[in-house]
Order: sequence, then structure tokens, then C-alpha cells
Amino acid sequence: MAAEKQKKEKLNLKKYVLWFWILFFGPIAFLFLFVLGVRLFADLPDTEELQNPKTLLATEIYSSDLKVLGKFYAENRTNVKYKDISPNVVNALIATEDARFYEHSGIDIKALGRAVAGAVTGSSSTGGGSTITQQLAKMLFPREDLNKFQLVIRKIKEWIIATKLEREYTKEEIIALYLNKFDYVNNAVGIKSAAQIYFNTTPDSLKIEQAAMLVGMAKNPSYFNPNRFHDRAEGRRNTVLQQMKKYGYITAEACDSLQKIPLKLNFHPEDHNEGLAPYFREYLRDVFLKKWCEEHRKPDGTKYDIYRDGLKIYTTLDSRMQQYAEEAVAEHLPVLQAQFEKELAKKRNAPFAWNVNKEEIADILKQGMKRSERYRILKKAGMSMEQIEKNFNTPVAMTIFTWKGSKDTLMSPKDSIRYYKAFLQSGFMSMEPQTGYIKAWVGGINHKFFQYDHVQIGHARQVGSTFKPFVYALAIQEGYSPCYRLPNVPTTISYDGKDWTPSNSDDKLNGKMLTMQQALANSVNYISAYFMKQFGPQATVDLVRRMGIVAPIEAVPAICLGTPEISVFEMVGANATFANKGTWIEPTFVTRIEDKNGKVLADFVPKTEEVMSEEKAYIMIQLMKGVVQIGTGSRLRYRFKLNQPMAGKTGTTQNNSDGWFMGITPDLVSGCWTGAEDRAVHFDNTLYGQGAEMALPIWAKYMQKVYADKTIKLTQGDFEKPSKKIDIEMDCSKYNKELESGIENFNETEDYN
Repeated sequence: MAAEKQKKEKLNLKKYVLWFWILFFGPIAFLFLFVLGVRLFADLPDTEELQNPKTLLATEIYSSDLKVLGKFYAENRTNVKYKDISPNVVNALIATEDARFYEHSGIDIKALGRAVAGAVTGSSSTGGGSTITQQLAKMLFPREDLNKFQLVIRKIKEWIIATKLEREYTKEEIIALYLNKFDYVNNAVGIKSAAQIYFNTTPDSLKIEQAAMLVGMAKNPSYFNPNRFHDRAEGRRNTVLQQMKKYGYITAEACDSLQKIPLKLNFHPEDHNEGLAPYFREYLRDVFLKKWCEEHRKPDGTKYDIYRDGLKIYTTLDSRMQQYAEEAVAEHLPVLQAQFEKELAKKRNAPFAWNVNKEEIADILKQGMKRSERYRILKKAGMSMEQIEKNFNTPVAMTIFTWKGSKDTLMSPKDSIRYYKAFLQSGFMSMEPQTGYIKAWVGGINHKFFQYDHVQIGHARQVGSTFKPFVYALAIQEGYSPCYRLPNVPTTISYDGKDWTPSNSDDKLNGKMLTMQQALANSVNYISAYFMKQFGPQATVDLVRRMGIVAPIEAVPAICLGTPEISVFEMVGANATFANKGTWIEPTFVTRIEDKNGKVLADFVPKTEEVMSEEKAYIMIQLMKGVVQIGTGSRLRYRFKLNQPMAGKTGTTQNNSDGWFMGITPDLVSGCWTGAEDRAVHFDNTLYGQGAEMALPIWAKYMQKVYADKTIKLTQGDFEKPSKKIDIEMDCSKYNKELESGIENFNETEDYN
């Protein structure tokens, strides 16, 4: 009986031991087999995917002085290397998210056990079990909407991916990958964008308290968004600082001091309408890069994507000169606008001119309506024209532009169209004549409210007397000299069966003998017509074609007074021919394009064409110097105190609709147009409506700023003389003295009648 009992007890003991081992090793074995099954049969990333994870990278636009002008992106991310990240960020991240980061191989068993225990006991103080590597795995290969069973499988996948990442990358590379991938909200994806947007700095310059705030967002970036929940973000930052103290990255004294510092943001949100050169950046995106991407392919045969491929676009713009150009426009236009509004206050149909009838005004406003985004949206929604017009006549809350800042108001969309028609616009471009490199590009007064570019897209504006130097250039090539004297009398040109006799703007100089320099300096129409009769309109058109002007120009005599419609871009490029010793050089704004790894994909070299000899070009410069010395540009000397060697030409079109100035120095050729969006909106008073008042001051303010900046190192010397001796007289002072009293108060205008 006892033996039987002993035998039974032994069997029970074996049974208990078996169950013990089953219960002890069973879960482990199950987990092992489960993980093995997941690894064998689940869809896991291969080595190639781990080594080259798919990451959307922003295309960056660099100035010639290597400042980032802006970005194009689906996600605002630019990767940085580990060495370019402040140790403060790394220390804060490890102390807060994974204290044993350097000790594990992707999975922290101790932290995982603690997290499981916390889940079983319901305690939230035990912390999470995910390592930095596991979190990176989740970011690189995001989870979908999963049920509980799928979530378990997904979690195991992340463990496997984490261990594979640890084999593929160093610890430093994993840190960099994590920080580059993380989304800090507010359009700040990755540590580089976050540093710039929240603190206007770079990742290597982040202070301890700044790094702590950014790392604190890792727990829940939306919940700890510092731009929306300031106190919450500050509290989380202080928790991170406490963790840094706990693990010895900072002292207790430093922790206490840093926690007392108020959370201070230097918030710079990414906005395509803000920052330097928004009009240039939009032209670069919508025209230049769109065409380039259509014509070029990646090694796999697909097109380059400027929003995802992390291209680097190196431009010719100088960030300092661009800043000065934008400042010049922003300083002059409000003053000019104030003068314009004094005129508008007296007009019955403001802002339109007195001779524009109601039918014409209605047509202008209707065209403005049809060009608007609101119209396109309503039309797409299936609204009838009657419904659309009713919508445009219904007052709504809107934010409008003023020179004193944005203003919230109640206004109908139709009234807003009329309101914006009253604003004077401007386009300005500056380039190096020797290289063709564009240094500044200002397409308008505010890209958020006025997105039409007046540098390159704005072809449809007459250039006025800024076209006259091209007519004079024909004469110079035929042997005329700046001091050649001509009678200032009417010239009749027969063309297409009709006689055309242009008139001067006034009779102050009528009947006098004028040198070519005096005639150009004071924009005398009679002399321009004389040369047009000598050489013909087709010869002039042929010349400007060689100088890079491709805008449509009808070969008629009236072009000598400036009837052609040409862009600022082409006018600056053409005038640069004179400063570049007679050789036209194509205006260029991109030097090279690189891929995300720095491989050069394209280099850009401007085209050139020899248009005239070096000697003839130098004579043209001397001729155009007269505009500044004795003519319509002389206010550059007495008002703006610019005494450096310079040449130029003003231009004013009929009814003062367009004001122009082209300015030439040895280092820069710059051009400016100013006018309203519609030619029917303009100054009645020529005192303010001429190019010398509308456009020249912008050029003057720009040059004042550029000359004052010694880091730009512009020459203060004169234009370089040709090596070959010029045997014609270019000092016209002995002739000019005869007319000084007659031109002191001369204001330049043009008359096409």
C-alpha cells in the first residue's frame, strides 16, 4: 500500500514538474515560434529598404552666399548628419527616451519587462518599453489601423526591424535617423526644420533648454505643441531637464537654473509667401524647375520630384542684395502710393482715370473677377454666371493688404477687386553684366496678396524711353559720336502709306542744336524719330533681338518712342550688353542642381553673343552717362547723393501708365518698372507719374544700400576703358553748357501722338 502510494506521489511529482516546465518555457517557446513565424512569413523590409529608407526630403534653394532662400516640399524635412546635431539634443533624447541606448541591441529587456509589469498592475509610472531604435522602426515603417491581434504582430515586427537596424547602422546614425525623421508639427519635420522654425537657429546651435523642449515633444508632439500649449510644453521641457539631471547629463544646479528660464520661442513658420525672394522662388518652382524635371530623369527612369527628392538648387541671387532690393521697393512704394491716393480722392471713378467710361470699368472688373481663384472655385462647383456675380457682390469677412499691415474688414469680393486695382506695383531686377548672374529679383509688393510677377511674367507693359538707347546704339555703330549735334526739329516718317510726325513733350528745347548726349539725356522725341528715319524700324528690331529681347515687337517707326511691351528681365539683360563690352550674356539665375547626396545633376552656363565692338559699347555708356549728369536722371546726384560713375535711362509711357528706370554701373545693371495693374489706373500728374519719380528712386535706394555694404565689395571706380584708342570726341561739356539754363527744370515725358 505504501509502495503504491509512493509510486503515485512520484507520478504526481513528475506531472507537477512537467506542468511547471510547460508553464515556464511554454510562453517562451510560443513567443520564439511566433516571432520566428512572423520573421519567416510576415512582410518585413529587406536590407535594401533598411539601408535606404524612403524619406520625403525638401528641395532647398540656396543663394550665392549659401543662405537658404526657401524650400519646396511635401514634408519640410532636410537631413543633417550626427556631427551637425548639438550634444544637448542627443543627451536629452537618451535621458528621456532610452537611458540604456548604448547598452542594448534594439530591444531593452529590462525596460520591456517594466512596461509589461506596468500594464499588468495598471501603473503608468513604470515608463514605456520602446527603445529609440524601436521608435525609429515605427516611424520608418508606420502602423496602419490595426486590431489587437494585428497590433501584437506589428509590435513583434518592430522588434525585429529594430534589431536589424542596429546591425545596419551605428548608434550615432540611428540617433540622426530618428531626429531627422521625427515630425515636430507646425510644418517642422526633422531636427533641422524644428530648430529653424521654433528657434530660428541650426541643430548644432541648440541650447540645453531648447533641446529639452524639442525632445519633450517626442512623447506627443500635438499635445506638447509649444505654439499652442505654451505652459504644457514648458512643463514637459522641465521633465526632460529633470531626466537629464537624473542620468548625469547636467548638474542639479544647472537643472534648477534652466527650469526657471521661461519658454521662449523665436517662431518662424515656413510660408511660401514669406522670406526673401518669394516671386523668384515661385518662378523657379512653377516655370524653371517644372520644365527641368520634365526633361530629366532619375537613374530608375522616373522624373525628379522637387517636393520629395531633396534636391539642392544653387542660385545666383545674393541674399544681401535681394534684401536691399526688397527694402528699396518697400520704402519707396508707400510714399508714392500716398501721393497717388491724393489724386484718387479727387476722381469720380477712382481708381480709374477720368477718361475711362463705365462700360470699360465694368469690363476691367469682370476680367479681374474671372482671373480670381474664387471665380475658378465657384465655376468648378457648377454655379451659373448669375449666381457667381451675386456671390461676388455679397459682403464677406476678409483680410486685405494695406501698407500699414494686413487689415480685417467686411467687403464684397467685387469691391476688393476694385480696391486692389488702386495699388501701384513694381518689378525690379539686378544682375552682373560680366557673368549674367541675377543678384536680386523683386516681382511685386507683397506675394501673399499680389502674386503676379512683374519681372519675368509681366511682358505686357510698354517700356517708354528706356527703348531709345537701342535706337541710339544703331547710330553709334554707324559712326555717330555722343557729341554729334543735330537740330531739334520735327521729323516726318512715311510708313505703310501714312505720314507720322511725333512731337516733343514740350517746346523748351525746340529748334536748338543738341548733341546726341543732350538729346538722349532729355529724352527728346524729335531726335529719336530722326534716327529711326535714318536706319528704319527693322534694323532696330534686329539689334534688340541680338541683345536677348524676344518679346513680340512690330517693326513700325513708333518703337523709337518706346511702344514695345518688354519685361524687366529682358530689358536688364539687353542693357547689360553695354556694360559687358558689347557682348550680350543671358541673364542666369541657377548655377547648378544637386541630388540629396550632393551629386551634381546639372550645371548652367549662360549663352553669349557679340553684338557690338568693345569701343562702341563704351561710347554707349558715355552717352547714357549724360542721363545722370545733365538729364532726367540727375536727381541721382543731387537728391540721392550717388556720385559714383553710372549711366542710365528713364522711361515714361503715355498717360503716365508706366514708369521705368535702367541703371548701369561697372558691377551691376539693374532695372525697375512701376505702375498699376491696369493701364487705366495711373497718375494724372506727370510730376509723380514719370519714370524719374516712379522707378528711379527704387534703383537709387537699392544702390545706396549696396554701396554702403562693404562686404559686397562693389567697385567705386569708373567703367573700364577699351584697350584700343577711341578717336572720337566724348567730352560734350563745351556743347552742354550752352543749354544748361534751358534744361534745369526739364521733366521727361513721351507723347505718341
